[in-house]
Amino acid sequence: MKTQTKRHAQEIIGRLKDEYPGAHIVLNYSNDFELLVAVILSAQCTDKKVNEVTASLFNKYRHIADYAGADLGALEADIRPTGFFRNKAKSIKGAAAMVLEGFGGKIPSTMDEILRLPGVARKTANVVLGNAYGVVEGIAVDTHVKRLSQRLGLSASSNPDKIERDLMDIVPKDDWFKLTYLLIEHGRAVCIANKPKCDSCLLNDICPSAFKV
Repeated sequence: MKTQTKRHAQEIIGRLKDEYPGAHIVLNYSNDFELLVAVILSAQCTDKKVNEVTASLFNKYRHIADYAGADLGALEADIRPTGFFRNKAKSIKGAAAMVLEGFGGKIPSTMDEILRLPGVARKTANVVLGNAYGVVEGIAVDTHVKRLSQRLGLSASSNPDKIERDLMDIVPKDDWFKLTYLLIEHGRAVCIANKPKCDSCLLNDICPSAFKV
């Protein structure tokens, strides 16, 4: 059964690579800490809205120290359109302080260390480590990856950490980093949440959920 699931995963990945050869992160940033900020802001928020907010945010806060020393209320107002702005502002300010005090001003490059930063769970850690350092220790599971993994029969779980483990178990490590962005691209373009376009999907002949949703 596991061998069959691995083959199924590889067929999916192969087709998606052909369809979305340029799949990559679409959040805008110019340095590693801006990447971290953008990913924290992306929780329960579209990348498009995050990019709109960070266009002015990154112009106002140019250094990690600016975030660490920011007035919390002002930072909350600056990121309010991304939602959950109080928790996000607290996480960003706290992460900046920890990076400065505990990591010499440099984003940690290991999973164990980066998970110590406020507001950083495995999804955020995987995105930052992969894009900043090329360090791949897992698979980032966002809402698109979660939805498509379930629909495509790659995981039966609704828990992101369990989905990540399921995917890591059936997908070759060389594809872990790319898989996130392939599924995100397909989730945005075709396998959308409410009305997936199954009739025009390149995976509809191998998808167990095709035409059933």
